[in-house]
Amino acid sequence: MRPWIKFLPALCLLSFALNLEGKTWVENTVQFGATSRYLPTADSGVAPQKLMTLTKLSKTPTEASQVKQLLDDAKVQYQAVAEVNWDAYPYKPTVQVRLAYTADAFLIHFKVDEKEIRAVAAADNGRVYEDACVEFFVQPFADQSYYNFEFSCIGKLLLQGGAKGDRKMAPPEILKSVKRWSSLGDQPFDTKAGNHSWELTAVIPYSAFFRHPQTAIQEEIKANFYKCGDKLPTPHFVSWNKILTEKPNFHAPEFFGRIKLTK
Repeated sequence: MRPWIKFLPALCLLSFALNLEGKTWVENTVQFGATSRYLPTADSGVAPQKLMTLTKLSKTPTEASQVKQLLDDAKVQYQAVAEVNWDAYPYKPTVQVRLAYTADAFLIHFKVDEKEIRAVAAADNGRVYEDACVEFFVQPFADQSYYNFEFSCIGKLLLQGGAKGDRKMAPPEILKSVKRWSSLGDQPFDTKAGNHSWELTAVIPYSAFFRHPQTAIQEEIKANFYKCGDKLPTPHFVSWNKILTEKPNFHAPEFFGRIKLTK
C-alpha cells in the first residue's frame, strides 16, 4: 500500500468540512443509510425557484363549478406539479394546476390522473392529506406567515394560517367561504384501485387569509402546489417547486416558488 492511501478518509472529511462553509444548497445527493440528504456547497445555487405569472380576471365566480370555464376563456395555462423530491416515494401521478386572480379572490384548478383514490375524511379540517389530496401553500404577505389550503379529491378542506410556531386552524365560517367543486362529488369513499382522473376547482376569497384581515395581497407572492396521499396504497409527495428537505415536508416556505400578479 502506498503511504498516502491511509490519509484518504481524513482528506475526504476535510473536503466535506470546507464545503459546509457554503451558504447555499445543491440537488446532488449522498447516501446516508437508506435516505438521501442534500449537501451544502460553497459554489452552487439554492433549489431552482419557479415563476408563475397570474392573469387578472374581471369577474369572481359565484360558484366553484364556474372556475374551469372562466380559466378556459382567459386561456390560463397549466403548469405541472411533477417534482419527486424523496427517493423513498418515487411514484409520480400526472398533476396539473393553473391559477388566476380577481380583485377579491384566487381561482384555482387542479387536474389529476393517478392509480388509486381515497376520500375517507368526511368533514373540513380533517386528515385530508391521507386521502387523494391536492394542496396550495401560499405566502401572500410580507411577514413569515403562510397558509395551507389542502383539498381532498371530494373537496374537503384543511386550512391553517400563521408563521411556524404560531399556526391556527381556520374557523368554520372561513372554511365555508372557500367555494369548492370536485368531479368526484362530495361523498366520502374508501380506497378505489385502477386508473382515475379527477378535477378540483376552488374560489379562495382573500378574506380566507383569516390571520391578516384587511391586509392587501402583495404584487409578488410565494407559493407551492402539491399532490399527496399518505394512506393510499402508493403514498406519494410531489410538488411544483422543488423541495430540498431530508424527509417529506410540505411546510417549507423556504422552497416556495414565485408568483407575480399582473395588472
